[in-house]
Amino acid sequence: MKNSSSYSQKTIEQANLFATRLSKRARHLRRYPTRRGITCYRLYERDIPEIPLVVDRYEDNLHITEYERPHDREPAEHSEWLDLMAKTAGETLEIPANNVYLKKRERQRGTKQHEKVAETDSRIEVQEGGLKFLVNLADYVDTGLFLDHRVTRQMVREVAAGKNFLNLFCYTGSFSVYAAAGGAAKTTSVDLSKRYIEWSKVNMRRNGFDGPEHEYFAIDAVQFVNDHKPAELYDLVVFDPPTFSNSKSTQNDWDVQTCAVPFLNQLLALVKPNGVIYFSNNFRGFKFDPAEIPATTVHEISNQTVPEEYRNRRIHRCWRIVK
Repeated sequence: MKNSSSYSQKTIEQANLFATRLSKRARHLRRYPTRRGITCYRLYERDIPEIPLVVDRYEDNLHITEYERPHDREPAEHSEWLDLMAKTAGETLEIPANNVYLKKRERQRGTKQHEKVAETDSRIEVQEGGLKFLVNLADYVDTGLFLDHRVTRQMVREVAAGKNFLNLFCYTGSFSVYAAAGGAAKTTSVDLSKRYIEWSKVNMRRNGFDGPEHEYFAIDAVQFVNDHKPAELYDLVVFDPPTFSNSKSTQNDWDVQTCAVPFLNQLLALVKPNGVIYFSNNFRGFKFDPAEIPATTVHEISNQTVPEEYRNRRIHRCWRIVK
């Protein structure tokens, strides 16, 4: 790390602006942990255009993500700029340097997917809604717990009692944990990645949900629905697919814009009358005509599901679909 006197005046000014903004946000959100029990939340979201970073707090850790934006810095200079911003965030928020994680997120283009950025395989436990989750802040841009769906997860918990719950593209199983905590009679978690299925099991067991009523399938969600036994119907479904997905394990790539509606129409056959599907995705350009879905109601609830601390009110879009 360079001595502060070695940075350009512009860089020093930006670091000071960043510190001021972080302090203001931290004061604004200071009652989250004590009044609401929320210890994982978004602190800063590209608030200052020339500092295109996102800062999420996971209890006593910071996860900082850089987003691509044109700048006039050389690569080495930019690397030092990033290090200074991470150092500034840690010092401003009184987080030890070892607990500050910095990632670079490149804009997804075409079928490009986010890749692993490190190989530590280190996980820490955090809490949300009185439940325990393992997150990996070092290895991936995505940590294992999508903070923007904190409200949606609580919605699922509030209606899960006695329900047969299906979690498609389950990732690390956080929705399944919430459904089980809400008293779901059965949960089924589906994801193509065996690694995520194992992570889901760990999250469930950490919360005491390890009985045979909790099932897991490391299989493509499309194949799961296609091969599904008609006798097994669900009361409550979460369908939160990625924007793009391609794998050697499947013949067809997933593109949410072209695949979501046909998939939803197949999925409805597995849902009981008056059953509910929560459908969400984070593709900013997603176009969706509810008339294409033969359901009783298709209602967008994004204004309710995006947490209040998010500046980007389009971080995801979410619909509640009642068969």
